[in-house]
Amino acid sequence: MVVAFIPVRGGSKSIPLKNIKPFCGKPLVCWNIEALEKCPSVDEIVVATDSDKIWDVVSSHKYSKTKLYRRLPENACDTASTESVMLEYIERTNLSDNTVFMLVQATSPLTRTCHFQEALEQYSENVYDSMLTCVRNFRFFWSKDGKSLNYDYMHRPRRQDFEGVLMENGAFYINRVANIRANKNRLSGKIGIYEMPPYTATEIDEPEDWEILESLMKRHNLDK
Repeated sequence: MVVAFIPVRGGSKSIPLKNIKPFCGKPLVCWNIEALEKCPSVDEIVVATDSDKIWDVVSSHKYSKTKLYRRLPENACDTASTESVMLEYIERTNLSDNTVFMLVQATSPLTRTCHFQEALEQYSENVYDSMLTCVRNFRFFWSKDGKSLNYDYMHRPRRQDFEGVLMENGAFYINRVANIRANKNRLSGKIGIYEMPPYTATEIDEPEDWEILESLMKRHNLDK
């Protein structure tokens, strides 16, 4: 069984109720829900929230795989980790250890059905214990004490000869319930990477991210 888990709380400080704010014509959280609804490998989608407003918006849509879960207030505060609500849900619903648990971030609305499906197919090959999504970054990085971190500045590579580095984009994470219980973390064991397109690098954290991602959504997803 594959469970896609979307934690969304009502207490966002930078963008109030951002998870249901209209993004390219529909509530932000609905983009991931609808992409997951179309994903053949996903059996169940769980939206975990503490907000009545978010609850009402999601429940107003007639989704076939999606259900709502009322998360505990202590796991919806500013200091609570995402792992805390993951573990809360796993324990309170007594999920089987063999369940594939996919943590999905609503702040990455450009994630498409094909991305979820391809990553789950890769995970089903049983090569990795857990997986995360990344994008390839072709910037050169330095430490604050003036050391180059990912290239030799004496032999600066041309872009076409540079493999770049993989940067976590926060779109989604895949693991099994047994591993999450044991390690209390979304990632564990042998970790695999599902590489996503460069335009999915940005997450919505600040108001200025909203305009950027709406533009990217129109260019890369809606136009198609």
